[in-house]
Amino acid sequence: MGCAQSGAKAATSDGKSGGVTAVDKQQAKEENKKYEETMSFLSQVPLFMRLPKDQHPILAAACVNQPFKAGQTIITQGETGREFFIIQSGEAEVSVNDGGSQKKVATLKQGDYFGENALLRNEPRSATIKAVSEIKTLKITQEKFQQLGLNEKIQFANRKAVGAGGKRQLVVKPPSDKTATERQLMETALKKNENIQTMVELDEVRVKQIIDIAWKETVPSGKEIIAQGDLAADYFYICQSGKFEIFVSDKNDSDRKLVQTVVSGGSFGELALLYLVPRAATVVAKEDSVVWVIDRKNFKDILMKVSDEKIQEYVKYLNRVEILSSLLAAEKQQVAKALTEKKFSKNEVIIQQGDPGTTFYILFEGEVSVSIDGDEKARLQASEERGTAQYFGERALLNDEPRAATVRVVSKDAKALALDKEAFDLLLGPLEDIMARKGEATAKAVAPPAGEAPAPSGRDPNRPKILMTDLQKVGLLGAGGFGAVELWEHKHSGETYAMKCISKGFIVKTGMQDSVITEKNILFMTNSDFIIRLHETYNSKQSIYFLMEPALGGELYSMYQRKGFYGSEKHAKFYSAGVLCAFDHLHERHIIYRDLKPENLLLNEKGHLKVTDMGLAKFVIGKTYTTCGTPDYFAPEVIASTGHNHAVDWWMLGVLIFEFMTGSAPFEAPYPMQIYAKVLKGINAVKFPPQLSPQCVEIVKAICQKEPADRLPMLTGGSKNIKTHSWYKGFNWDKFTEFTLEAPFIPKVKSKKDLANFSVHPDEMPRFIEYVDDGTGWDKDFATC
Repeated sequence: MGCAQSGAKAATSDGKSGGVTAVDKQQAKEENKKYEETMSFLSQVPLFMRLPKDQHPILAAACVNQPFKAGQTIITQGETGREFFIIQSGEAEVSVNDGGSQKKVATLKQGDYFGENALLRNEPRSATIKAVSEIKTLKITQEKFQQLGLNEKIQFANRKAVGAGGKRQLVVKPPSDKTATERQLMETALKKNENIQTMVELDEVRVKQIIDIAWKETVPSGKEIIAQGDLAADYFYICQSGKFEIFVSDKNDSDRKLVQTVVSGGSFGELALLYLVPRAATVVAKEDSVVWVIDRKNFKDILMKVSDEKIQEYVKYLNRVEILSSLLAAEKQQVAKALTEKKFSKNEVIIQQGDPGTTFYILFEGEVSVSIDGDEKARLQASEERGTAQYFGERALLNDEPRAATVRVVSKDAKALALDKEAFDLLLGPLEDIMARKGEATAKAVAPPAGEAPAPSGRDPNRPKILMTDLQKVGLLGAGGFGAVELWEHKHSGETYAMKCISKGFIVKTGMQDSVITEKNILFMTNSDFIIRLHETYNSKQSIYFLMEPALGGELYSMYQRKGFYGSEKHAKFYSAGVLCAFDHLHERHIIYRDLKPENLLLNEKGHLKVTDMGLAKFVIGKTYTTCGTPDYFAPEVIASTGHNHAVDWWMLGVLIFEFMTGSAPFEAPYPMQIYAKVLKGINAVKFPPQLSPQCVEIVKAICQKEPADRLPMLTGGSKNIKTHSWYKGFNWDKFTEFTLEAPFIPKVKSKKDLANFSVHPDEMPRFIEYVDDGTGWDKDFATC
């Protein structure tokens, strides 16, 4: 009652209320409207979509009005950016320096924005933006953004890895007959598809082979031939007749946009030829149409035929090695696939007299000197062009006896194929046993499959079991499309663990049964303080589970973004050193990792690095041909499908160092095909920011050589070449490996149950695909206890 009376007394006949005029009310109303519009603007910016909704009002309030006159430069290419802008009214033009002259590339209007990355890190502006007319902008500075702690609250989306499709059965139809006109149409379509040309070199022979395996299908008007988000992305299409429309939808499918029309001679779906990735668009037949279909498996097989020719060449070399004469033809094929190419420089010693012998070499390019006690006894010459080869060190395959001579390169450089005794024994067993069986009628079966080392399996039986019934859930650490990682606590000991749960329906739909089995085996077979440990696996009706060591310091990717570590050599050296140690441990066990990126690197409570997620790792001797990984980190040989070995891991380390130092990957681009085009141009085409030290530029370029054998850790000396590089000068490797070197950043971890360093965006919450047991028993070994 008292409040009502007070209000009545305050009212006056001139329309004022407590001294507030109608004009004041209107002004307040307009200001509130502008404030809401600002929040609406900000909610459309991808960076701020990752900011919790309760922080949007704080962000909007921190924006200030900033007008610019017509002709005024807002930002200049090359300058360090520390401000973000949203255009409220007016128009601006975007231009880039192209060979000394400014080239206009875009126009910005109301609602457009630029400079969002400047809020997180100092990076050079990639273009110049100038006001065309008088414009009004909203601006927020990096200083204000970080002062409000907004950089600490952004939830960063992880870059997704792509796989090869695994065991999933493709429907492959017999090739259809083709007329000369149809063959010409397909040839033209393949050659004008820029994305395919970026991925692989299609010579006339390959084009003919691809056309040979294609089959024809009719597509009625209105049929959806490709659905956006579909995991069954296995085919590439060439339009023979008719018309197709390509649509892209937003995340909620509420806004479907027509982005392209494909008619006769056009093609679509080419990413499916490279790897398994959900479809990026929907394709619908606009009218009755006819297409030619090419499946991924046959396409990849055609690409690998060149490698098969190389293998046969290697077999010819092996046929000349006398102590290998007892090998069966199939066994020589296995050995040929396991050979690793090495490159040597002039005066480099390949074999040193007196050293233990563990590696056998086939010289196929260059000249070497063979000397005993300092006296030259012979020179060996080989030429790739003439098909001549020499071999030495073959007795290393029998035993570890000291080298009888020194072999030194005397030509400008030399190339050789190498095979160590351990790899040979893993493939075929000890050579002395094979030689002993010479002349016997029974032949030994060849295992494992081409290029792969035998995959050990199972947990350590001596380790105490951890029962799932003794665990209770604490909370969510992370999530992906079809799985989640949760923190669980042991009811009795109080120890905490990270529990990774994966939908079995998703595994089967994507054919990844072998991959998850390999992931389990690899984790059980690693024992490094730089790699997350696996304690148990469990099995339920719908899911499989990995019980792992927790790393509660958080994900390195998010930490770099929030704390602004980009550009710090101290941090980059410390974290890249951890990756190097993890790789040494894996490579010693013939494991290729294949999915390095900051998102897969965790910190423990002491700030020490842990490599996680072995989903794409594989036991390999020699080469493997699966195209998988994260596109920003793809090596050239992965894109070209020419086969890869552990050299791809070192390539990724070079990319990682570049990202640590600059804030972005060296070949970063909006679309995968643009990334691949940059990768294939090579590291020398990448523009290095001027603030990077010469030593940093040098080590990245030395690691990211296009030819795998030329990469710094692939040269004689291995990973020690990185450790002794000038960029690491002053870095104490002994203290680092003993964990007595202080970490550059110690995360705040209050207890074993602290989830504060992890956050999950709603978009990342897992979905599960119902699993119906197929009776194969692929999952039986996940019930370790």
